[in-house]
Amino acid sequence: MKATKKRVLSGIQPSGRLHLGNYFGMIKRMVEYQESSDLFCFIANLHSLTSVTDGKALKKLTLEAAMDLLALGMDPKKSVFWVQSDVPEVAELTWVLACITPMGLMERAHSYKDKVAKGILPNLGLFNYPALMAADILIYQSELVPVGKDQKQHVEMTRDMAFKFNSVFGETFTIPEPDIAEEVATVPGTDGQKMSKSYNNTIPIFGTDAEIKKAVMGIVTDSTPVEACKDPSTCNVFKLYGLFASKKETDELAGKYKAGGMGYGNAKKMLLEKIMAEFKPFREKREYLEAHPAEVEKALEFGAGRARKIAHSTMEKVRAATGLKY
Repeated sequence: MKATKKRVLSGIQPSGRLHLGNYFGMIKRMVEYQESSDLFCFIANLHSLTSVTDGKALKKLTLEAAMDLLALGMDPKKSVFWVQSDVPEVAELTWVLACITPMGLMERAHSYKDKVAKGILPNLGLFNYPALMAADILIYQSELVPVGKDQKQHVEMTRDMAFKFNSVFGETFTIPEPDIAEEVATVPGTDGQKMSKSYNNTIPIFGTDAEIKKAVMGIVTDSTPVEACKDPSTCNVFKLYGLFASKKETDELAGKYKAGGMGYGNAKKMLLEKIMAEFKPFREKREYLEAHPAEVEKALEFGAGRARKIAHSTMEKVRAATGLKY
């Protein structure tokens, strides 16, 4: 008997140009899930409203995010791929969940506290973010939710909401599990910190050749002379090179570091070659999609239709259970 694929759900906010950290931290993993799972992947534009108040900018960011993900391997025939706001039922479920969620649970959310501490102006949407995330997960009866350790609490809150709803109104929602890949390493930025737009230390995937070269050649290294031996384990260039190279290539570069005579400038050139070769087909597809936006919109419309069909089915159960359907 053929095993049933588990339903996996993931979303990404349209927050600007993608970088290597985005790709190795989440997107590459999502593309791989298409082959082994029933993948649901959406662009979380409703979540973006907590910080983006320029309508034209959000529309542009949303379409660019769709182009980026399609270029990097998201396949609308293998996965359900859509824009969050194209399924309005998710907003309705957010309200229903908010009405059965204790304030104490919401007040314990680490993400909200962290963002406010970093200077982000608090608003009700930001505070209620976990309920919207829970609605995203539950409305599609998701079984696995790939998240980083920083998002694990939100999945745990989703589980709490699902248990509460099921206990009050009857079995309605699948209880999801967080899927945390422990082996996913932190991708270092050009300054050695975690690669993030917040730190302005990224290497863009879809930047111009000149922008990518400038970012790579600007990676911070120590002042060890060319002729001296170097420690590959402490070098950000080497760590990034390891994301692209085979074990044999990585071992060879490590040997050159330890032998001396290998300058960081040459290592950066090797890394640049790897990046350009790896992403060349993706960058070409991205250029094609940018020239043919109708194809992107068609893919999103197709995905939204598939997603909304399932969301509507779930909400019919929710309405019946809560008395909203009379």
